[in-house]
Amino acid sequence: MTQVPIDDIDLAVAAWHEDGRWSVALLPDAQDLPGIIDRLKKQQTNGGAIALLAIDEEFFILIRVLGSHIKMLLSDATCALDYEVAAEFLELCDLDSPQEDDEPLPVGHLDILADLGMNQMDIATLCDDAELFPDEQLEAIAGRLGFGDQFMQLLES
Repeated sequence: MTQVPIDDIDLAVAAWHEDGRWSVALLPDAQDLPGIIDRLKKQQTNGGAIALLAIDEEFFILIRVLGSHIKMLLSDATCALDYEVAAEFLELCDLDSPQEDDEPLPVGHLDILADLGMNQMDIATLCDDAELFPDEQLEAIAGRLGFGDQFMQLLES
């Protein structure tokens, strides 16, 4: 399993909805899934809090904490063969590890953003789009949910 250096992480952003508007902030370590979940628990509001993580231009992870419920999505399960953080995702979600010949499919809660306007089909289609890098997929998600401008401003600062 390849240990991806922190410097290769493209993106780690938290987003939460409060008083009718979205707020976003950078997260310090996209490889620390338990730490991110703890941060989201502290940040959540009535709509919960979401982490959007893009790792090494290969895959993305979404984590959503809403009350005591935690939902997680990995855009490509086969990345767990090469990335420790993806393998940890599968372990946290109690999902089987992929085999070498498995198709690259999303795993976890495909309905993670359904109540915010992005259904399972939308997520699956985005995960299947080989033309987009993970940060571009996350940008599309942010735009669809209504915080695309804040997301882009955060990345540009």
